[in-house]
Amino acid sequence: MIVNLSQQHSLISNWVSELRDINVQTDRMRFRRNLERIGEVAAYEISKVLSFTEKEIQTPLGTAVHKVLNEQPVLATILRAGLPLHQGLLNFFDKADNAFISAYRKHHKDGSFEISMEYVSCPELENRVLIISDPMLATGSSLVKTIQFLREEGRPKEIHIVAAIACTVGIEYVKREAPAVTIWCGDIDDELTAKGYIVPGLGDAGDLAFGNKVQM
Repeated sequence: MIVNLSQQHSLISNWVSELRDINVQTDRMRFRRNLERIGEVAAYEISKVLSFTEKEIQTPLGTAVHKVLNEQPVLATILRAGLPLHQGLLNFFDKADNAFISAYRKHHKDGSFEISMEYVSCPELENRVLIISDPMLATGSSLVKTIQFLREEGRPKEIHIVAAIACTVGIEYVKREAPAVTIWCGDIDDELTAKGYIVPGLGDAGDLAFGNKVQM
């Protein structure tokens, strides 16, 4: 399943417009906060499809019955760009376990690249709900490699992907390699450049959130 949150929430569309706007992108704090807000709304929407139990709660004056989650999900993010989006999810799933993955494009002189993974830290994943956040779902290569690696650590019963902007090419690749996942995104673009960047996209989310990096 693919959910374009901009079609459901005018605020999401507004925040995505600011993420894209070159005149607003210079404010790094605002850029990070908009990613965080998208993560918060995504967490709210994902919570609607998670399993729950009715629980009797004792108050000072009596009892009340409320729906409570059966379990907290595992929140995973791809460093470094995914951190603000991850924080938004964590603001709502505040008791969740967390996983962190270093997956990045290692560029070659001929213009090609490969996905390099150098660091992974994760809790037990077997039969749990896994939510992976990455602001840009472009080619889908890093997400697919992340999913494949995490599945070696345990088999989640559900996998959700949260992205600020996704490209149709990347969505199709992820769905082909991991057909059971659900993708929640702030917006969807159709074009991908030869170097694997989304158009119109928004640029490099990691650089815009945390500053330029030296290409390795």
